[in-house]
Amino acid sequence: MPSRRHAIAEDLRQQISSGHFKPGERLPSETQLANRYTVSTSTLRSALALLQGEGLVEKIHGNGNFVRRPLRRITYTGGAAAPAPWTAFSAPLRMTARTMNIEAPSHLTALLNVPPQSPLTEVLFATHEGKTPHSLAHIYVPLDRAPTTPPLAGRIAVSAAELCAPLSEVQERISARLPTQEEARTLRISPSLAVLSLTRVATDATGRVVEAALLVLPGDRADVLFTTLFATEERSSKE
Repeated sequence: MPSRRHAIAEDLRQQISSGHFKPGERLPSETQLANRYTVSTSTLRSALALLQGEGLVEKIHGNGNFVRRPLRRITYTGGAAAPAPWTAFSAPLRMTARTMNIEAPSHLTALLNVPPQSPLTEVLFATHEGKTPHSLAHIYVPLDRAPTTPPLAGRIAVSAAELCAPLSEVQERISARLPTQEEARTLRISPSLAVLSLTRVATDATGRVVEAALLVLPGDRADVLFTTLFATEERSSKE
């Protein structure tokens, strides 16, 4: 016998699939739904969490729960060919950024290969598809490699690495994990929905790290694709 939360989730799921609740429509308040199903608010929220994890419902803090519009999956195509991590998506996205100067915290010293408290330029970066948040990124550049004028804030499509010596290597590492509370709130996803965490490190010919990017991509709307091209040599045979 299904639990109350699963029974409630199934009833709401059927109402969404039948069109009773339409994409973009706000669901009744959690108190109203709890009263309707004669359960506690915590049980009702647990049921909604199931639907949030499935991508059927999104909770917008301060506004309530909404039927999620169908999400288009967008592919991240990384690698050295991508001049910057925020230009490596298969579809154009609206971008916002905030730039500040910081001292390198302990978790970045090894990644950037810099001494503790080294000066860095940090860009807090977000992309949106329409009104839907799509990804988050923290971009870090050693301060002496950052531009003296503010192109990172004013002209986002330019990578800081492009302003330095030519790149020798771009390394990208991907893992799956649950989002932090801040990430779940900003991306408007359930805390139980896995995200793809991508770490991108670019180095120049001297081996110095010139840029590090930490990207967070919700698992319900993002794919990652890497393509390796092999050089081929045409051989002609002579008769």
